[in-house]
Amino acid sequence: MTNLPSSIQVFERGWLSANNVLLIGRHDTALIDSGYYTHRDQTLALVRHGLRGRRLDRLYTTHLHSDHCGGNAILQAHFGCNTFVPAAEEEKVRRWDEDALSFKATGQQCERFTIDGVITPGETLTLGDLEWQVLGAPGHHAHSVIFYCPQEKVLVSADALWWNGFGVIFPELEGEEGFAEAGATLDLIAGLDVRLVIPGHGAVFEDVGPALQRARRRLDFLSGDPKRNAEYAVKVLLKFLLLERQRIPVADVASVLGSMPVIAESNRRHLHMSNEDLAAWAVKHLVRACTARIDGEFLLNDG
Repeated sequence: MTNLPSSIQVFERGWLSANNVLLIGRHDTALIDSGYYTHRDQTLALVRHGLRGRRLDRLYTTHLHSDHCGGNAILQAHFGCNTFVPAAEEEKVRRWDEDALSFKATGQQCERFTIDGVITPGETLTLGDLEWQVLGAPGHHAHSVIFYCPQEKVLVSADALWWNGFGVIFPELEGEEGFAEAGATLDLIAGLDVRLVIPGHGAVFEDVGPALQRARRRLDFLSGDPKRNAEYAVKVLLKFLLLERQRIPVADVASVLGSMPVIAESNRRHLHMSNEDLAAWAVKHLVRACTARIDGEFLLNDG
């Protein structure tokens, strides 16, 4: 792993589950993000192996998307760890309001978990014997946070910045502001002295400058026509379901997409297609990109 401090372990998980960041200090341990629900047993195994017999004391969630918090419940059950989410999400989680949270809207799963407290932009935490600043990072998710360690110049960027882009700007799909917020988050990151980025998905990387440039070009492209962000979201959410299920009957894709409130609202606002036309469009683009293939009556995960 690229020049990581000895107290930090990163479990790179692919795209169904977000990366997990394990921080081991002299007196306690913490984890940032826990992956997707269907990978929960693997998450537990990875964390147990990384802890080498120690217990997990604290669990932090950067934002309430299912691929970042789907392992929270199993980790709580096994370790009894104290769990923290961004302050703006506190009441939604305590009530387990799936309409207000993102799980139902995106057709994804997340086992109910409890919380012991919240994290607020501006506070400083000690994780793995290092001091980390909690920073607000709206854009992809209105209430996302990221973590920055000035001592080691390490950034846990969640889905605000990847090596090649960032996550779907979900607020824009439902008529809320997101593009300007994403740009402000990129400006925030550019103002930090960062030598190493631990993204929410993909490998740890060092060249933050070029990554920021790619992200800005991507944001300019999406914000130039909000329809592009909506199209991107449809492809991403269908691919996510394929990663989870591995196969979906082609005939069912229209109803699957139509059952997701975030897609239905985005389609109403930006795409103006029938469910059948939207499904045909999405399938065609995933197959053309070699991320899915058709085998008889089924759309299969690929790539």
